[in-house]
Amino acid sequence: MPMFSFEGLAPSVHPDAFIAPTATLVGDVRVEAGASIWYGAVLRADLGAIIVREGANVQDGCILHGADDPITEVCAGATIGHLCVVHGCVIGAEALIGNGATIQDGAMIGARCLVGAGATVPPGTVVPDGQLVLGPIAAVRGPLTASAQWWVDNNPGFYQALAQRHKRGVAPAPPP
Repeated sequence: MPMFSFEGLAPSVHPDAFIAPTATLVGDVRVEAGASIWYGAVLRADLGAIIVREGANVQDGCILHGADDPITEVCAGATIGHLCVVHGCVIGAEALIGNGATIQDGAMIGARCLVGAGATVPPGTVVPDGQLVLGPIAAVRGPLTASAQWWVDNNPGFYQALAQRHKRGVAPAPPP
């Protein structure tokens, strides 16, 4: 399995976890006992830690990207379905994130929730325990807000700089 340290932080995988041979772990990724990371999943913890708690699973083709407020955490027994994007958020214990869902920065999904396939949970959304979350949210809402404009303006340069950091700072990590 491809594992890479980044700026001195390397993935940590419990011996009882399963990491598929084509999953990729970069940086401060922590995978606890009984957790599983499936084929083609990418967990990139270069901006903050990613913690996959005991018995949780991240299925095929998922992308998890760490942030620092909150750190990205998949709590015990949670399921991240195929092709999900989980970005800088917390997924509660035994929650189920349906195939192709996107959970954005700062979202907090409560324990034992089900987020339906294809749903997008907007930044900062707090979903209480035991809730059903369904439906896409994409729609034209008008001109860019100041916050959205900031991202459009700054994201290219940020990723150019981050790519240079990876070019200098990524190295194969020793197997667990």
